[in-house]
Amino acid sequence: MLAKGSAFQGRTRLKFLVIRFSSIGDIVLTTPAIRCLKQQMPGAEVHFLTKKKFKAVTIGNPYIDKFHYYDNDYKQTISDICNEQFDYIIDLHKNLRTLRLWLETDMRTKWLNYRKLSIQKFLLTKFHINTMPGIHISQRCLNALKPLGIKDDGRGLDYFVPNGEEIKTEDLPLSHQMGFIAIVIGASYYTKKLPVPKLQELCKKIDHPIVLVGGKEDFEEGKAVNDIDPVKIYNACGKFSLNESADIIRRAKLVISHDTGFQYIACAFNKPVMAVWGGTSPKLDVEPYYGSNFPPKHRNFIVPGLPCQPCSNFGTRTCPKKHFKCMRLQDMEALAATTMQQL
Repeated sequence: MLAKGSAFQGRTRLKFLVIRFSSIGDIVLTTPAIRCLKQQMPGAEVHFLTKKKFKAVTIGNPYIDKFHYYDNDYKQTISDICNEQFDYIIDLHKNLRTLRLWLETDMRTKWLNYRKLSIQKFLLTKFHINTMPGIHISQRCLNALKPLGIKDDGRGLDYFVPNGEEIKTEDLPLSHQMGFIAIVIGASYYTKKLPVPKLQELCKKIDHPIVLVGGKEDFEEGKAVNDIDPVKIYNACGKFSLNESADIIRRAKLVISHDTGFQYIACAFNKPVMAVWGGTSPKLDVEPYYGSNFPPKHRNFIVPGLPCQPCSNFGTRTCPKKHFKCMRLQDMEALAATTMQQL
C-alpha cells in the first residue's frame, strides 16, 4: 500500500491508529513502534486495533490511549475507524483485511505500512533461497514510522501485566517459590513443538525446579511431562490466564520456549531465552529481540544441516517430509547444559 491523501490541517493533537490483528507474539513485536510513536510525537493520541480475542495482550500498555477490537463485524470496524477521523493509520499487519480497510476508510487519512517480505519468505520456506534482509520484524515495524521522524529508542519489546492480574506467590508450589525455570511447551502448530518424549528427556536433565507454561490445550501433554517428576515439575498449563502466565514468565530465572508468543514476552521482561526452532527459523528475522540498548540474552537451538528447514512462516499441522527431524533430533543434552550454565 502507498500513503494516500494529506494529513488533516490545523490539528494540534494528531490521532494515529496502529493495526495488528494477531497473534500474541506478533502483537508484542509491534510494541517498540507503539512506544516510540507515543513518546516521540508530541501530543500523539495512539489507538490500537486488534482482534477481540487478543485483548489481554495490550490492555495494560500505557502507550495506547484507546483500543478498538475486531470481532467479525467488519462494517462496525469500518464505521468506528471512520468516526475517529485518524490523521494516520499504521498498518503493521498488511493483509487482505487491511487492504479492504484502506479502500473503505476516509481518503484524507494517510496510511503507512511495514515491509511484510512475503516474496522473500516464500522463497526461503519453499525453495530455501535466502533473500531476507536480516532486519528484525520489530525493526521493520519501526521503519514504517520513518516518514514521521520516529527513531528506534533501542529499548526493545514491552509487555505490561495489568494490576490485579499477577499470580500470587502461593499459586506456585512451595518448592518453586524461591526460583524456577519456565518451559513453554505450547505453540500454535505441531511443527513448532517438541514432542512429549523430548520434553521429558529435557526435564530429566535439568536439575532445577521447572514450571510448564501453556494453555488449556497443552494440559494433557504437560501432565505427561509432570508425571515423570511431580516434585521438580509443576504443570501450570491451562491453570492461569494469559496475563497470569505472562507473570510466571516475568518471575522465572530463565525461559525455554518454542517459537511462540511467550518467547517474546520473555524478551520484554529481559529474561534469558533458550529458543527451540522446528519448522520455523530465525532466518525469517523473528528471533528473540531485546533492542539495541541491551546485549542479546538468548541462544537459538536448531538442528544443523537440515535442507528442509524452515518449511513454513508460521508452522504446520504435520511435518511436510513426515520425518520431523527438526524437533526429533534436537540435542536435549546441549539444551539442558546451556540452561544450567545460564542460571
